[in-house]
Amino acid sequence: MSHQHPIVERPVWSLESSTDWCPRTMGRPAMDQEFPDEKADLPAAVHLAHPRAAESRHPAAGTHPCEQTGRHRALEAGHTRQQFGVGRSTVRVIIVEVVHAINDVLLSRLIRLRNVDDTMSGFAALGFPNCGGALDATHIPIRAPEHRAGRFMNRKGYCSIVLQALVDRWGRFVDIYGGWASRANDARILRNSGLFRRLEAGTYFPRRDLTVGDVPMPICVVRDAAYPLMPWLMRPYTGQLDQNWARFNDRLNRARNPVELAFGRLKARFRCLLTRLDMV
Repeated sequence: MSHQHPIVERPVWSLESSTDWCPRTMGRPAMDQEFPDEKADLPAAVHLAHPRAAESRHPAAGTHPCEQTGRHRALEAGHTRQQFGVGRSTVRVIIVEVVHAINDVLLSRLIRLRNVDDTMSGFAALGFPNCGGALDATHIPIRAPEHRAGRFMNRKGYCSIVLQALVDRWGRFVDIYGGWASRANDARILRNSGLFRRLEAGTYFPRRDLTVGDVPMPICVVRDAAYPLMPWLMRPYTGQLDQNWARFNDRLNRARNPVELAFGRLKARFRCLLTRLDMV
């Protein structure tokens, strides 16, 4: 008969995280709390989430180490279910409701076009005048259903969906469009977005034409070479470049840099975007 060790509850430590994360930190949340030094007692600086933390924190003398760590994942899951009384399906329903509420209430308040003149001045300081935004797309890893995994498999070998975003000079999101399977190319995703229709109709930006030579140039969006050249969409030159084309590409790449930094801050702040999200 095998000997079974008694189950000892594992303490769960939690530390209140700050909401003051300011984009100036470039993705590194501001730490406004005072953390203890190396000699300080850690439990004095944090609180224990489990009600029987005191017993778990000081196990009885002679307790085997295996008894403190064995089956800890199952214990944590059991504590969560006992404490909140919800199952996985209920959690998914709650997540869907929260996402819908964010889209209905907060999206139009936070993801919006701001002062266009200030935005263009910011891009002009980078060497690209009459620019209203930088456009790009990023992959969000997902756990796709088995019968549809092929649709979401990207060229890097994992399943993902695509998030397209337009940002201003300071990396603030002014338009987002997501949900397409990673097999779709970026140009196709753009053509099916509301942003494309408004830019094509000339209703997204106010009328601010810049005359270059004798050609009027509307407010444009900068993007990489994956997109076709359009009156309002600037892409870099390809092939063998002369000095002027190389200088143009250098300035365009500098103007595109804010969107790359914005994706980096987004994923640094919300680390779940770096893992595989369950498709609900």
